[in-house]
Amino acid sequence: MTTLDLISFEPATGAELWRGTAGDVDAAIERARRAWPEWAAKPLATRVELVRRFANEVRKYHDALAELIARETGKPLWEARTEVESVVAKVDISVSAYAERTGQKKFDSALQGTAAVRHKPHGVLVVLGPYNFPAHLPNGHIVPALIAGNTVVFKPSEKTPAVGEFLVKCLHDAGVPPDVAQCLQGGIAEGQALVGHRDIDGVLFTGSAQAGIAINKRLATNPGKIVALEMGGNNPIVVVDTPKITDAATLVIQSAFTSAGQRCTAARRLIVKASMYDALVSEVKALADRIIFAEPFADPAPFMGPVIDNQSADQLSESFLYLLSNGGKAIKHMMRPDGALPFLSPGIIDVTGMKDRPDVELFGPLLQVIKVDDLDQAIAEANDTRFGLSASLIGGAPQDYNRFWANVRAGIVNWNRPTSGASSKAPFGGIGLSGNHRPSAFYAADYCAYPVASTEMDQPRATIGAGFRDERRKTPRVGDT
Repeated sequence: MTTLDLISFEPATGAELWRGTAGDVDAAIERARRAWPEWAAKPLATRVELVRRFANEVRKYHDALAELIARETGKPLWEARTEVESVVAKVDISVSAYAERTGQKKFDSALQGTAAVRHKPHGVLVVLGPYNFPAHLPNGHIVPALIAGNTVVFKPSEKTPAVGEFLVKCLHDAGVPPDVAQCLQGGIAEGQALVGHRDIDGVLFTGSAQAGIAINKRLATNPGKIVALEMGGNNPIVVVDTPKITDAATLVIQSAFTSAGQRCTAARRLIVKASMYDALVSEVKALADRIIFAEPFADPAPFMGPVIDNQSADQLSESFLYLLSNGGKAIKHMMRPDGALPFLSPGIIDVTGMKDRPDVELFGPLLQVIKVDDLDQAIAEANDTRFGLSASLIGGAPQDYNRFWANVRAGIVNWNRPTSGASSKAPFGGIGLSGNHRPSAFYAADYCAYPVASTEMDQPRATIGAGFRDERRKTPRVGDT
């Protein structure tokens, strides 16, 4: 494979941030394969100690990593700082999760010895990371995988290579051997080569549904390789009866426009009861009009930065125009103040009257509004998608939430909370085009090791039951030979 120059640009300024070349996939996998037996044989306590040292390294470079994340993704500095804090917190959470989800168990079977359940690592795992949380989300795969005894080859998004490189350097500085955790830079070709490599034991992926489906197809005929897919969503936030209009509108804004809408759990569809429509939508628009979107280090601090690049900004602008020209009614026009940079103002559009609304993940600050008559219609609208990651109900009584929870199709279901910001102490994942029933976060331990059942005795002991001739008998029976 020929080397390829890779360049990362700051979305907010267009300035070059990082330059490098694509890595050698075969060489990286070979090193990981050679390193695996020794790493897997280390005591669990040793692996845990090393990832704890990694957390300390990240703490040491908190400000530098936060600044790098802000520059490479365009997200506000305050949000980049919360991402670094999530990286650190993930270590203790992963240690607890490994003990709870994959701990050893033994059962006394008396004369049959002892029955035991232990877990083994898979081997060499490929981690493919996204650009929206270039440290936190791949870290959510890497740390559980290392704790379990796997070696990791991590390919960051080609849009955020610098953060990926920094993250793995912290692992190495903490004492994790270089061949145990590797950062392999590259684009689509390197990602495909990693997924299709015969010497890997699994792929842990976070990204778009399109890429996740391609990975699933590539490995569908090889059930021996673990595949964990964490994909996006066309997430609904449903608002029914509530007197707290401002609070409801704030939750909508947080769900739709945090991270410039570049979260897999971001609300893409606001489904609102007709009796609440005028008051709520008016308040949502008023709040959206006040949103500051600017470069990450601006003063006052912005709520939103740019989207990741000009291509994404172009696609989102075109999507807004498509909805507008096919029956949508603009509530707040999406604006792009500088065509050379990917800054977008929040866009809000009513698509209630639009036929054949596209069921796609519009990954940016674009919110579609749908008016309904009651909760049952709202649930039907919420489920009118092939995705199933996150859903929230705002307002209503406990029995309304019970009905919503029971009937809405999503892996994350919230009440009077945003669609985004799920707890790392809980499973994180969805159904349909949002995932393949291998949730991450606290449940990442489940796909980083596999259970092994054993029955054990310290000495061999066995007896023969029915079906054998008694050697003490002298008179043969019919059938004896």
